[in-house]
Amino acid sequence: MDKAQKRYAGLNTFGPGAQAVFHICLGLFALLCIIPFVFVIIISFTSEDSIRQIGYSFAPLSWSTQAYGYVFSLGRQLWLSYFNSFLITVVGTVLSVIICILYSYPLYRKDFKYRNFFNFMSFFTMIFGGGLVPTVVVCKQMLGMSDNYAALIVPMLFNPFNIIVMRTFFQTTVPRELIEASTIDGAGEYRTLIQVVLPVVKPAIATIALLNALAFWNEWFLSLLYVTKNMDIIPLQYLLMRMQRNADFLAKNAGMLGADAAKAARNLPSQSLKMALVVFIVVPIACAYPFFQRYVVAGLTVGSVKG
Repeated sequence: MDKAQKRYAGLNTFGPGAQAVFHICLGLFALLCIIPFVFVIIISFTSEDSIRQIGYSFAPLSWSTQAYGYVFSLGRQLWLSYFNSFLITVVGTVLSVIICILYSYPLYRKDFKYRNFFNFMSFFTMIFGGGLVPTVVVCKQMLGMSDNYAALIVPMLFNPFNIIVMRTFFQTTVPRELIEASTIDGAGEYRTLIQVVLPVVKPAIATIALLNALAFWNEWFLSLLYVTKNMDIIPLQYLLMRMQRNADFLAKNAGMLGADAAKAARNLPSQSLKMALVVFIVVPIACAYPFFQRYVVAGLTVGSVKG
């Protein structure tokens, strides 16, 4: 190793003191990210009397599981909605990633004759949309997507932004010589895509999959539009949103109800219930982050070795 290489290597190394400072800064940043969620969990176990007296606090006056008891009182509907959310998220994520790859890969290939047309179509739909009313008419009346799982999955399968991200990743990561070499070796288009290109773009696939999983998991508006009769297919988010809306309505209109109903409405854990609902929604999707992170790291390693 000559002097220039040693000098360059020295610029990319840090001493023990600098590394300790970096570790402390990253640890503090991680703590700042974790503390709000811990605070939400504490509030979800806080009694309503404590919230009325001192507000939100890390050290409440009294603890209570009333909010969770109120949620678990849904019984079968709660677990059915949990299953629906997982089913919609998994199926929707897989299908949307497949569509994203199959659409963006031809846009990356310069030998594709109609790439400019399809580029324009995806970009145009990202800027100009048809609006809510035409979307509902097409999905509900023309395609018959009402009170079924298709109504909660199909409208979100195509995302122009994800198409552009994936196409850009193809352009910056996959060398065209790699495509030419696989063609010379006799590989077809699908074999080239599956065995040669996809292992290089694993970071992009993991990123797009994570974005789609978050979108499907947090979606409740489609249920509001397309589910009117079959409540057995509603996802968890829509169920909890309805529960929170009903609790807020009872709390605000307690004076208009009878004596017993008004007393029951005042005892509803309206504030702690909000935080309990956040816990129910956030915990499952937070568990998916390590899974996606593992594939992102593996994809980066594969890409660096092949590069």
